[in-house]
Amino acid sequence: MTQADFEALARFRQSVRQYLAFAEKGAKAAGLTSQQHQALLAIKAQSYSGAITIGDLANRLLLQSHSAAGLVDRLVAAELVARETGSTDRRVVHVRLTSRGEHVLALLSERNLQELKIISPSLEMSLNRFEYLRED
Repeated sequence: MTQADFEALARFRQSVRQYLAFAEKGAKAAGLTSQQHQALLAIKAQSYSGAITIGDLANRLLLQSHSAAGLVDRLVAAELVARETGSTDRRVVHVRLTSRGEHVLALLSERNLQELKIISPSLEMSLNRFEYLRED
């Protein structure tokens, strides 16, 4: 790697961290942890292709199943998600957003997308500066 690669990597990581700090601040203002926000987003994203189980959520968030179950417990207590027993297998538990969860996620997502629009040129410029990513 060249000096330019290291400089680009440093700028890229700074931009990513800037975005994550922005998103964390927004989640906190909404009364959520960053992990809770990530869970809401994962649940919503999966909802377009089918229901998500706690195990699926654990995989998406890189958590152990018991940690994901505790996370879901806290989201249920906050009335952001609901558990539903599977229709064909009653041992399977699916998780879905409540209307309150949908509303909170929509507000956070709109804010975060606006921030991405602002920082995406910096991210793209950093990626384009990696010499080893360029075709020879």
